[in-house]
Amino acid sequence: MKRSHVFLDRWARSVRWVAAPLVFSITLFFYASANADEGGVPFWLSGGYSSFAAVPLQPGWYMPTQLYYYNGDASGTKSFQRGDSVNLGLSSKLAMLFLTPTWVPNEKWFGGQPSFALTFGGGWNSTSANVSLSTLNGTQTLNRSDSDSGGSDLYPQAQIAWNSGNNNWMAYITGDMPVGSYSSTRLSNIGIGHTAIDVGGAYTYLNNTSGFETSWTAGVTYNGMNTSTNYQNGVDSHLDWDVSQFLSQNWQVGIVGYVYYQLTADSGRGDHVGSFKSRVASIGPEVGYSFTMGGLQWYANLRGYWEFWAQNRVEGHAVFATLSIPLGPAPAKK
Repeated sequence: MKRSHVFLDRWARSVRWVAAPLVFSITLFFYASANADEGGVPFWLSGGYSSFAAVPLQPGWYMPTQLYYYNGDASGTKSFQRGDSVNLGLSSKLAMLFLTPTWVPNEKWFGGQPSFALTFGGGWNSTSANVSLSTLNGTQTLNRSDSDSGGSDLYPQAQIAWNSGNNNWMAYITGDMPVGSYSSTRLSNIGIGHTAIDVGGAYTYLNNTSGFETSWTAGVTYNGMNTSTNYQNGVDSHLDWDVSQFLSQNWQVGIVGYVYYQLTADSGRGDHVGSFKSRVASIGPEVGYSFTMGGLQWYANLRGYWEFWAQNRVEGHAVFATLSIPLGPAPAKK
C-alpha cells in the first residue's frame, strides 16, 4: 500500500473540488429543494461539499465542474409560496451544470492557503402544483405547471485552509448575486430572486497511511429581501458530511449526508404562508476515482442523497457528479 499512500499524500495536497457557492456551491451552491424558504428554494445547495472539503489546494488554477439533479415533492396538505402564488401539492425537478473557476495564489495568509472562486451555470427546472392560488387577484388554478431554462445566479467565494498532519481546517465566505433566470409569476425558476451571504467552515481528517477520510462542512445563511415579492427567508443553518475510505491508488468509497435546519422564520409583507420553519436530513453513497491526464491529477466523484426528517419543505433525492479539472500551477513567486 506504500505507493497508494504516497499518491494520497500528493493528491490531497494538490486537488480539491470546489462547489459552490454555492452554492455552494457552492456554490454553491442553491437552487430548489426546500421550504419554508420562499418557494421551497434555499440559497445553500445541500450536498455541495463532501470529501476533502478542508484540504488546502496547491497554488494554481482549477475548474471544478458539477452536474446536479434533484427530484422532490410535498404533501398536498402543505402550503408553499412561490412568487405571487400559494401552492398545494408541490412537485419539482431540477437539472443543472455548474462551473467554478478557482484561483489559488502562490502565497500564504495567516499561515493558511487562500483561494478564490466564482460559480455560475445553467439548467432546467420544472414545477407543478395540485392547487395554485394567486396572492394578487385570488384566482385559483388546478394542476398548474410550468418550466424554466436559463442561467443561474453568480456565487463568489473566498476561503482559507490550513493543514497540520492529518488534520485540515477551512473557513469560507460566499454569497448570491441574483442575476439568474427568475420571475415571481412562475412556479419554476433557476435564480432565487434575492441576495444572500453565507459564512462557515470545514474540518477534514485525512490519514495518508490508512486512506481513511472524513469531512464536515457547516455554515449559516443570511438572506436578503426579495424585492419582487416582499418576502424574506429566515436565517438557515446547514451541515454537509462524508466518511470515506480509499480502497486502492485510484478508488474511493464512502457515505455522505447533509442536515438543513432553518433557525428563524420567514418574514415580510409578502409572506402569505405564515412563520413556519423547515428542516431536512439525508444520507447516501459516494464513490470517487483519481486519475492522471496531461501530467496533472484529476478527480471524479459521484454521490447520491435520499432525504428524510423533512418538515415544511419538499422531500426527494439528489445526485451530484463532480469532475475536478486542474488547469495548471501558479507562477512561482519572484
